[in-house]
This record gives sequence, C-alpha cells and structure tokens, in this order.
Amino acid sequence: MEKYRKHLLGLFLVISMIFLVAGCGSSAEKTNAKGAQVKVNIALNGKMGPLVIAREKGWFEEEFKAMNAEVKWSEFTSGPPLLESLASNRVDLSFLGDGALIAGLDKKLPFEVIAQTGTGESNVRILVQKNGDIKNIKDLKGRTVGVPLGTTAHVYLIKALKANGLTTDDVKLINLQPDDAQAAFESKKLDAWSVWNPYYLNNVEKGNGVTLNVNKKIFAPGAIIAREGFAKEHSEIVQAYLRVYKKAADWQIENPDEASKIYSRATKLPADLIKKIITAEKPNIRFTEESINAQQDSIDTLAEAGYIKKAFNYKKQIHNEYIDAVLK
Repeated sequence: MEKYRKHLLGLFLVISMIFLVAGCGSSAEKTNAKGAQVKVNIALNGKMGPLVIAREKGWFEEEFKAMNAEVKWSEFTSGPPLLESLASNRVDLSFLGDGALIAGLDKKLPFEVIAQTGTGESNVRILVQKNGDIKNIKDLKGRTVGVPLGTTAHVYLIKALKANGLTTDDVKLINLQPDDAQAAFESKKLDAWSVWNPYYLNNVEKGNGVTLNVNKKIFAPGAIIAREGFAKEHSEIVQAYLRVYKKAADWQIENPDEASKIYSRATKLPADLIKKIITAEKPNIRFTEESINAQQDSIDTLAEAGYIKKAFNYKKQIHNEYIDAVLK
C-alpha cells in the first residue's frame, strides 16, 4: 500500500539523517593513541546465529585479547534499529538480513559488506491460519498481512507477491515486530504473517499455522558487515572477527546438538525444533554467484516497487579483501 511505502521511505530518511549528524562527531570507541585499548562494538541481530555461539564460548574475547581489544555487546530484534545504531557509531561489526542491508546501501550508510551469512533459502516463509481459507498466494489479495517493514521478511513478501502477479498494494500491511505479530497471529487479527525462523517453524510445529507455497524458490541472503570508519582503522580486527565468525559457523555444523541447546536457552524454544532449523541450511561466509544474483534480484525488485531510490550493482558493494585474507 502507498502509505506503507511512504512509511518505509520515511524510515530510510530518518536513518540517513542520523548518519549525517553522527558523521559530524568522533566515535567514543576510537583509539586515540598507539597501543590504546580498542572497544569493539559487536551487535547481535536476533537470538540465533554464529555470533550467539561465539559469545557463549567467549571466542571473541580470546581472539581480541592479543590485539588489546575489548568486546562490547548489544542486541537488536531486527536490522532497521541496528542500522540506526551503526549510523551513530554504536555498532562496529554485525550482520544484516537483505531488507536492512539493501536499505542501508541505498542510503549510503557507513558500512562495508565483508562476507555473507548464507543464501537464506530456508530463512523466511509466509504463515497463514491453519484452518483458514487462504490456500495460495493469490488468496492474500485484500487480506491483512503482518510483517516488520524494512526487514528480510518484507523483501520476501514483496518477491513472493510479485511472483504471483500481486504487489503490496493488493494486501493490507501491518507493520509489526515478531513478538507483537505473534500475539496478533494467535488471536487471528492477522490473516497472514511474513516472518523468519524460528518464528515460522515454531508456529507450524505447534499447529498455529501453515506456510504458503509461493511457487518460486526465493533466497534471502544475509551479509556480514563492518562499520566503514572502524574497518579502515582496524582491518586486523575485522579479519579476526571473520575468523571467529567462521569458527562458530563451522562449530555449529559439526555440533548441531550442543548448538541447538545454546540457541534454545536464548530463544526459550525446544532444542529439537532449533536443530531442524540450523541443519536445514549450512552457513557459508564466502560469497557465491547464486547469492549475489539473488541479492541483485532483491535490489531490482525493491527499486521497481519504489521502496528504494534506484537499483545499484550489488557486486560492486562487496569488499572481499577481508575474507580473502582470512581464507587464504
């Protein structure tokens, strides 16, 4: 709907203004002298992923100790608020879903794309009421759909609708973060809900809803990011960050049972459900042509829909020098 397009564009504008103001000052975490301790602001985006494993294991603290660097953690429920903190120099290293990633790149926010988290093939789905009359994507026309605007779930919804001859103007969008959407979906105030894991699988397992077949394979690749100024000053720390991220991702693949227990404590969800999620797709921090092309398709789709100013070349936004140094 037009008002939600304007809402999202307004969100991107606010982020841009924060960046302009923040750019006038210096970061409190910046080192002022050679040998001074560096504070590294790492942000969790959600309650699952290799960063959660690495924090649990203390691997960043171990890796950074030799560099006289100290980790400062922060947590966010989704990408848009994380972008605001990054623009204000309160986040140095993290990762983003494709929605927030594209919005940030469109507004030229101060971060570099340094690796990927995976293709995101199993990450997002559209839930509908189990005993409702919505059987396919086209049945969503005129219905109420919950989605956190500007996130990977929003991009997925746009692409799923487009693949079936619809746009977001054909549905009634409600901007809800996952926890609020959960309550609205359970009380049947939403006909459908576009959301990522563990939310969609948890609802399917509990019998609260079913996922729609979108008739197309839709990828939702995420990206690992570094704040531009921080990366310029501390490239060795950025490389160390990627080494630890890869260590945690590899450990998760090799130890799915223990990883599931760690995520279970963070999400309060059953470990067996978590294991289904983390074994459905393996993390892969090296960019692939498939994921790059999928991200470019998302960029082109959002530009066509009017959610970003214009399309841009995603491949040119990628800084491979850090991951190349780590994997050489």
